[in-house]
Amino acid sequence: MNRTTGTTRTHRTDGTDGTDGTDPAAQAERMRLLLTGLGAHVRSELLAYADRGLARRVHGDSPGGDAQFDVDDVAERAVLDHLRAHAEIPLALYTEDGSYVELAPDPQVLLVVDPIDGTRPTSAGLEMGMVSIAAAPYGDGAPTLADVTAACLVEIKSGAWIYGDEAHGLTSGGFTTPVPRLSRTTDLTRMFWSIEFNGHPMRLMSDAYAHLVDRSANTGGIFVFNSSTFSISRIITGQLDAFVDIGNRVLRDHPHTEAEFLRVGRGSILHLFPYDIAAAVYLARLAGVTITDAYGADLGSTSLVDLGPMNQKSCIAASTPELHAQLLESVDWDLAAATTTPDTTEAS
Repeated sequence: MNRTTGTTRTHRTDGTDGTDGTDPAAQAERMRLLLTGLGAHVRSELLAYADRGLARRVHGDSPGGDAQFDVDDVAERAVLDHLRAHAEIPLALYTEDGSYVELAPDPQVLLVVDPIDGTRPTSAGLEMGMVSIAAAPYGDGAPTLADVTAACLVEIKSGAWIYGDEAHGLTSGGFTTPVPRLSRTTDLTRMFWSIEFNGHPMRLMSDAYAHLVDRSANTGGIFVFNSSTFSISRIITGQLDAFVDIGNRVLRDHPHTEAEFLRVGRGSILHLFPYDIAAAVYLARLAGVTITDAYGADLGSTSLVDLGPMNQKSCIAASTPELHAQLLESVDWDLAAATTTPDTTEAS
């Protein structure tokens, strides 16, 4: 990845933010307006495009290797157009498809944007697509998830939104119930939860948590949304109790499964990229969600500008610490089937 390295900035003690003399409250409000405005603009452009008919064309691959659809092109253009017209502070931008770009010299803030998290449901006109935006001080040019100071999620179909920052905590609009509204579920048999399969070999995932699916599918609920942002945000709204994406831990624990992950990823490792989770993890923490990687470790060290397999992540998120702990303990990490080679021969 080609990018310019910024200079480290220091905090001031004169009541300003040390960048343009603006007081912190005004700076926070300006960031809120920028992020919420960006989310609304991307949604508007996508709805206008959908009115013309859903083409569902694949135009190529993102830098991370995920298939990019026609709606991704529309959303990426909308992000750049809006920021070039409305950003009042020097920005650097990192997106799923466009990768890294500096919109002004000497950027002060990095925006990490997934213009559509949930491309496939968005292409199908379903509810699970969201615009995901996170902001972090640019610093030395290599901020991590722990550096995020503001984030915004916008549901493309409904327009409902969640915004959070260090100054004001969590705010929302467009939901029929208060947000956050975390459930108090602690019972694995009664949890409503979602799992991830894109780029994840089905048999490995089944070996790891099929028993949990069996226990919860009838007395609880199991869902596949193909959007980590939507899944995590549904814990914030109280609609889900948990989200589980264990692919990256399975690969790390069983490196010999790499060929299988590459096979289903069409030559790429497709786990949680930083733009997939930067906004959702930040907002989930503000809401009180227990959220870690699949080892139970904090996600804060995740680089916001690295798409490599070793910076990709797993995730276990739950509405209660008790449910989170039980999920970590109940997934079968040994994976006896991981030692066997699947028959991938196609029938003639």
